[in-house]
Amino acid sequence: MRRIFLLFFLLVTACSQPASQTATALPVSTLAPTMPPAEVPTATVTPIPIPAREKYTLNTFIDYDLHFIDVAETIVYPNHTGQQLTSLTLAVAPNFWPNCFYVMEIKVDGAAVTNYTLNLNRLDIPLPTPLEPDSVSTVSLRYSIFLPYMDQVNSQRARIFGYSEIQMNLVNWYPFIAPFKDGDWVIREPWSHGEYLVYPIADFEVNVKFADPQTAPVIATSGFAEPNGEFTRYTLTAGRAFAISASRDFQVSTTQVGETTVYSYYFPIYKNAGDAAMLTSAQAIQVFSQMFGLYPHKTLSIVIADFQDSMEFSALYFHSRSFYNLYDGSPQSYLIAVAAHETGHQWWFDQVANDQAQEPWLDESLTTYSEAIYYEAAHPDALAWWWTNRIDFFEPFGEIDIPVYEGQNADTYKYIVYFNGAHFMKDLRGRIGDEAFFAFLQDYYNQGRERIVSGDDFFRILDTHTDADYSDIVSEYFKNR
Repeated sequence: MRRIFLLFFLLVTACSQPASQTATALPVSTLAPTMPPAEVPTATVTPIPIPAREKYTLNTFIDYDLHFIDVAETIVYPNHTGQQLTSLTLAVAPNFWPNCFYVMEIKVDGAAVTNYTLNLNRLDIPLPTPLEPDSVSTVSLRYSIFLPYMDQVNSQRARIFGYSEIQMNLVNWYPFIAPFKDGDWVIREPWSHGEYLVYPIADFEVNVKFADPQTAPVIATSGFAEPNGEFTRYTLTAGRAFAISASRDFQVSTTQVGETTVYSYYFPIYKNAGDAAMLTSAQAIQVFSQMFGLYPHKTLSIVIADFQDSMEFSALYFHSRSFYNLYDGSPQSYLIAVAAHETGHQWWFDQVANDQAQEPWLDESLTTYSEAIYYEAAHPDALAWWWTNRIDFFEPFGEIDIPVYEGQNADTYKYIVYFNGAHFMKDLRGRIGDEAFFAFLQDYYNQGRERIVSGDDFFRILDTHTDADYSDIVSEYFKNR
């Protein structure tokens, strides 16, 4: 198969944040995508008009030492449901934790609302007047959060939300209006593994102020930072989930990829691994921008996690400390593979979203296979290692179109949805050919961007790019198609 060579120039810049360091660029291999970029159609689809998005403004006061958050939140909600609404339903994940989330005030269009109901992660707010289609309503909330301790020992799964001795993480920390589909609000229940929240696309302005600015920690967020009086304003356009992490122990490295700044936040003993994760994400942004579509944000933050897991949010991902411990300087490393994976979620989660509880294969299978696409381009000599050690070592099996609730444990769920899902993508690509496969991915990204897609959308778009019969592959990997 023909290969062309593409050289990445990673320009490393100094970060102006406290305790920052400038990374020394690691050697980058000559890139050799299996599919020559010149042969990938790039402008064969008509852009789809994007409707007005929801807007979240969160004025956030943080007492880092007391693990306390006070928030004034405003949501501007355009009703694109096509029907009149008499209430709004918000997802409130912090309310799962006892003595954590306290509502002080709710207003709709300036009028106080007291007859709301808050049950576990569901907040139902009756509207004083019905909200007509294509009309806008403003919801204001005041609430406090007492962060839980991130107990990694006595928890069934990795604890991400809360605080540890050296880190504070705000993830899924603010109420957001649930997506509306088929006449109802999409609110899912959490499970022992996998993700369950379904996010709308939204714009964010998050203003952050610490109780004691003199001892404020280093902060990583999903947004682009700029001064705003006593606050720092962080903005994110067209994202799904705004996350914050803070630590007085963070050091920071940065590099520039086009108009995007990539930040790596790590603890001091992990500088080499922190820089490697950063440069991997920088490479992955370039590879995926060419093969799928442009990276959508001004920043990407990589945050070492004081827990045994990696997890994606908009323009930010947590990277398990265990991978930093194991890093040996080689691309044949889980630090590198998973960094590419979490970067891929900026396409297959942040932009093209799906119901992660009901159809997790849509983001996880494609994102896992995106690791292979990264290795083909950046480290082709390590691609065989990736298949052998990252995927096939676990003997993946099973029909991949399962919900998170279907009885698997965390390991078997990953073997099926992630790893066997990667084999589905590989087999599909082999059947329809590289040109059709990458044209499909670009079209899928274009049509799915800023939307919540389904498996039906995946195959509908696929069928416009190939006449090949792949029904036997579908029969092998799916039970409901």
